[in-house]
Amino acid sequence: MKIAIIGLGKMGYQFVVRLSGDNHGVIVFDNDDQLVESAVGAGGIAAGARQSIVAQFNSEPVVIWLMIPSAAVEEEIAAWKSLLPAGSILIDGGNSDFRLSKERAGNLAEANINFLDIGVSGGILGLENGFSIMVGGNREDYEKIEPILVSLAKPAGAYQYIGPSGSGHFVKMVHNAIEYGLMESLAEGYSLIKDGPFADLDLAAIAEVWQHGSIVESSLNGLAKDVFSENPSLNDIEGVVPQSGETEWSLDVGREQGVELPAIKASFDVRIRSEQGQTSFTTKVLAALRNKFGGHNINPSS
Repeated sequence: MKIAIIGLGKMGYQFVVRLSGDNHGVIVFDNDDQLVESAVGAGGIAAGARQSIVAQFNSEPVVIWLMIPSAAVEEEIAAWKSLLPAGSILIDGGNSDFRLSKERAGNLAEANINFLDIGVSGGILGLENGFSIMVGGNREDYEKIEPILVSLAKPAGAYQYIGPSGSGHFVKMVHNAIEYGLMESLAEGYSLIKDGPFADLDLAAIAEVWQHGSIVESSLNGLAKDVFSENPSLNDIEGVVPQSGETEWSLDVGREQGVELPAIKASFDVRIRSEQGQTSFTTKVLAALRNKFGGHNINPSS
């Protein structure tokens, strides 16, 4: 199947590698020429401009997958709206606000362009493990791109049609809010062990034990084991942990719907305080985990 990937950052590039390896035709575009060069080296097909991307589909249905920051999505969609032929599929695979995704689906429908909002989890480990993919929009459009989803989910990921427009990004938003709470709990627990009544306990060894049959066994705890093995004292980590938006949106929706989210709110507040300079061993653990699974700058102020 032919698809264009717009945005070749950490996850977009991995998409190119996986899809090209599964013999899909992958057209690639990014404002950074070096990223395009790397993607071409991984099997992608370079395109110089939006018009040339559309032309390369010939008689095949045009499928555009945006993997760009949420702040840039509105402008990018507007640029594509005037170029795409009727029946094209435009996908937003970033972490956009689901309420905007619902509006965008309606606006694009007026031009007979089909829109899918797709939440993707997996971070920089997705190429190795497979991605977790949550699709919102028209089911028929979902079924048309299913060969792409099959490839991206390999070897141990999964994909699922969630529901109507906005639902894919909504579920991914909640996923990320849960992620905040899980990370905070792990970080606080390890901080308590470090500063508890027993000196010099081996955090990496404890994490390793917990990775074998314990209730807290998880990919996050596995990454914590790696963090403590590599840097037991978390030296040279500032402990500033930015919040990226999705959890704030989750809290907004919780208030609107009357759903209490005390654990998620507490984890969100810790990140806000870290941005204000209130850091600790707990926030250092959070920063290290974000770096491990998402490739985020471990010291964002640097």
